[in-house]
Amino acid sequence: MKEMQEKVDQYIGQFKEGYFSPLAMLARMSEEVGELAREVNHYYGEKPKKSSEEVRTMEQEMGDILFVLICFANSLDIDLEEAFDLVMDKFESRDKDRWTRIEKEGASNE
Repeated sequence: MKEMQEKVDQYIGQFKEGYFSPLAMLARMSEEVGELAREVNHYYGEKPKKSSEEVRTMEQEMGDILFVLICFANSLDIDLEEAFDLVMDKFESRDKDRWTRIEKEGASNE
């Protein structure tokens, strides 16, 4: 993740404008999430694509979201590896018994 953040920072660093403001970044991320939602709706929902619509993939849309998220994090000096570790710790402690686990073969219920 650190490598991706550095790569994005080098790319954005080429331009005088630099990173967008946090509010603009959030708006951009919302836009990208909406584009992913549209793709999911086309593939799994009741709304097929029009023949005139551009072919996009969920992979492309997720990539766009990831790029904007990295830009957002970089602009606020947030280390995404640290952020990920914090959220995983939360899931592994607070939410550890929240869902039904898959039983491993050979495990007894005693």
